[in-house]
Amino acid sequence: MDTKSYRARVDNNQAKERIGSVDPYGFERSKDFDYSSYEEIMSLYLTVLTRRSIKWSKLLKGKNRVQKNVKLKRYVRKGVPNEHRTLIWMTASGAQDRLEKNPGFYQSLLSAQQDPKLLDAIRTDLNRTFPDNILFRKTSDQCLLKSLYNVLRAYGHHNMTVGYCQGMNFIAGYLLIITKDEEKSFWLMDALIGRILPDYYSPAMLGLKTDQEVLGELVRLKAPGVWKTMMDNNVMWTLVVSRWFICLFIDILPVETVLRIWDCLFYEGSKIIFRVALTLIHHHQAEIQKAQSLPDICEVFKLITRGPFVHECHIFMQKIFTETGSLSMATLTKLRSKCRAQFAEEES
Repeated sequence: MDTKSYRARVDNNQAKERIGSVDPYGFERSKDFDYSSYEEIMSLYLTVLTRRSIKWSKLLKGKNRVQKNVKLKRYVRKGVPNEHRTLIWMTASGAQDRLEKNPGFYQSLLSAQQDPKLLDAIRTDLNRTFPDNILFRKTSDQCLLKSLYNVLRAYGHHNMTVGYCQGMNFIAGYLLIITKDEEKSFWLMDALIGRILPDYYSPAMLGLKTDQEVLGELVRLKAPGVWKTMMDNNVMWTLVVSRWFICLFIDILPVETVLRIWDCLFYEGSKIIFRVALTLIHHHQAEIQKAQSLPDICEVFKLITRGPFVHECHIFMQKIFTETGSLSMATLTKLRSKCRAQFAEEES
């Protein structure tokens, strides 16, 4: 081993000792995790976090409610400190209002007679939820598996049209990691699945299928070279982006980046998913256009969700609002109507 490689390994091991092998959210870092690069990125980001935390404390002044306005939207886009995330997610999404208008509702769902098939489906996925997270192990002092089971069975009983769908365990798991509260996690699930992303998790998954096609239309407009590459190789969008949409970037992008995306998702709605997907594609269009086959394209789509671009979450989040230009809800509504009409025509 040359001196440079040896020095890099020593630096990485020293950084590992300082940072630790488990992140603040309970996830174990992978064996090939680059501790030195991460420490460098985080040393800069921590300065941003400290500055934002002071600004947020001044804005909230101990209040437990917030009103949506231009200033708050700007603050959310720049990142919500972890200590304020539950408050902002709950109030911005409308989940807090629903909780307060339905006292005791969550507990009544837990007490109700539930479908054995629903419970079996949930139990099957429980132990598959974040095997790399110490909070989801039976041996953990703070084990979240029981809470995860409760949230999923309550939601499945509440929304019988959806019941339980694979992917929902990861979303509920993330919510529990942040809120540390079953009832709040339940109402945030209700906001996401019932209002922000309707029909993503229903049996026909019409909302999910529609939005994948809408992304294709947006790529055709904003990155036509990528769209042509996809068409030339007969690659369906569902092959490369379905996990992005259904898992809301969990296990696709770094945890801190996902949480920053969710800050905006709860505040601004589903168009944030498109902004993130478009930015990943637009920023890496040259690499995607070099791909010459379906396997090549699938591999490139895996690679574009890794590396410094997505780890530097503060810069990445600035990019999603600048790199691909404007994206209004009116545009999305129009494209969704067009895609749903096409589905209806194909089925008739």
